[in-house]
Amino acid sequence: MAAMMQPQIILLKEGTDTAQGKAQVVSNINACTAVADSVRSTLGPRGMDKLIHDDKGNTTISNDGATIMKLLDIVHPAAKILVDIAKSQDSEVGDGTTTVVLLAGEFLKEAKPFIEDGVHSQNLIRSYRTASNLAINKIRDISVSIEGKCLEEKKALLAKCAETTLSSKLIGGEKEFFALMVVDAVLAIGDGDRLNLIGIKKVPGGTMRDSFLVNGVAFKKTFAYAGFEQQPKSFVKPKILLLNIELELKSEKENAEIRLSDPSQYQSIVDAEWNIIYDKLDKCVQSGAKIVLSRLAIGDLATQYFADRDIFCAGRVTEEDLQRVAAATGGTVQTSVNNVIDEVLGYCELFEEKQVGNERFNIFSGCPAGQTATIVLRGGADQFIDEAERSLHDAIMIVRRAVKNSTVVAGGGAIDMEISRYLRQHARTIAGKSQLFINSYAKALEVIPRQLCDNAGFDATDVLNKLRQKHASGEGANYGVDINTGGILDSFANFVWEPSVVKINAINAATEAACLILSVDETVKNPKSESALGEAAASAMAGRGRGPPRGGRGMRRRF
Repeated sequence: MAAMMQPQIILLKEGTDTAQGKAQVVSNINACTAVADSVRSTLGPRGMDKLIHDDKGNTTISNDGATIMKLLDIVHPAAKILVDIAKSQDSEVGDGTTTVVLLAGEFLKEAKPFIEDGVHSQNLIRSYRTASNLAINKIRDISVSIEGKCLEEKKALLAKCAETTLSSKLIGGEKEFFALMVVDAVLAIGDGDRLNLIGIKKVPGGTMRDSFLVNGVAFKKTFAYAGFEQQPKSFVKPKILLLNIELELKSEKENAEIRLSDPSQYQSIVDAEWNIIYDKLDKCVQSGAKIVLSRLAIGDLATQYFADRDIFCAGRVTEEDLQRVAAATGGTVQTSVNNVIDEVLGYCELFEEKQVGNERFNIFSGCPAGQTATIVLRGGADQFIDEAERSLHDAIMIVRRAVKNSTVVAGGGAIDMEISRYLRQHARTIAGKSQLFINSYAKALEVIPRQLCDNAGFDATDVLNKLRQKHASGEGANYGVDINTGGILDSFANFVWEPSVVKINAINAATEAACLILSVDETVKNPKSESALGEAAASAMAGRGRGPPRGGRGMRRRF
């Protein structure tokens, strides 16, 4: 009786939404599965594209997993984890973003029946982590190194990796053309990690085949004054001066006040301003530079001054382009024109201004430092060129990773089927429930070849049975889905390759995400944040006009 009379203990604020236990874990799994289903159809060479229309009226067409996940405004707290792993996969290796989301979704889907049957989450998590380590070690064992090849062989091998990535993109029809372009661009920047040294410029119009690679720097003609047309537009072996100063007459920024006792003194002040700008321009000319680029404005006076002396100039060059010119030509950006010596000037074999579509481009080629490259993309619609840029970014990242970590594995679902077979075999040696959990992990890995078949319109069950039989025979480790015929083929022999780091990263990230979601058994939604937002909005509204009401007549309250 005394127990019944105990008062109720209230810990959380009124209106707090709590959900816990098995139902909460299952709810989180369902949310993540729904997110994985939204990108499922984009996987592989026959994957479909998504058209996403945002509240600002911008339209994006893409089949890149990371781009779609970013644009889907997901509000479910557990499902947001899948967005994060897609972003991390994109920043780490560049490709495999759809793969990582699909794998995480499938791991959770396979765990769901066990959770519903009362299995503790920690048992699943332990087995999943064990399976993940086994899978990663297996990938390292069967990966093939492309190190030690001559340059031509290495370029051909890297191009195959780029082609595998591009085959699932919108520009897959021209994958051979773009793969070679990407490989040349990555090799041009050498061992540097700064991928921003590869510039991608977009010019609407023309066809994809009109795209070209500049072994140097290319950027759009900047805003220019009238005298610009009188300047030479082509130089052979010019010296290049890079500046971060303004070359124009500027009115005094601070409200300076000058008191004059004699009106004739006014002219001397005006002359002083002109002398300053002319002194700067003279020093630029004396440096011997034939091309002057500045991040800040180059005014009409300076433009005409340089034109009269057969010097090319461009102001308001973006920071990124200026840094790439510096890296390519060996020049140094100067913040002053005093004491400009030859060592700070850049050089290139050829400079020219070239018409590309409706745009004019300044192109620096034959650069001695050669630490940069520019891809000029052509195409019809703006959305198409944007998607082509995202596709090339993925290919560039993949080739970069293949150069750094020179081991590759067979693509087309081959590596997934081989790991699945290996884990099933390993599971038989384990007594207890872990055998079931590792088996479910192995089954989840088959989602990649299954989805490749579904997206291409083939019978997934039939193809997977053939793959299982081939891999079980012991000599079909490199066999994957033949996307052209609906059968199976040796992916490695047919050059469907991907860097092993892509698969390792994807399995690692997907397993970690699945384990994290399985470990959450309670969600508490605090209403304070919502009410705080409401109070902030109310106070903002009250702040308009005459301010908040004062406690005058009729406003008094008695407490």
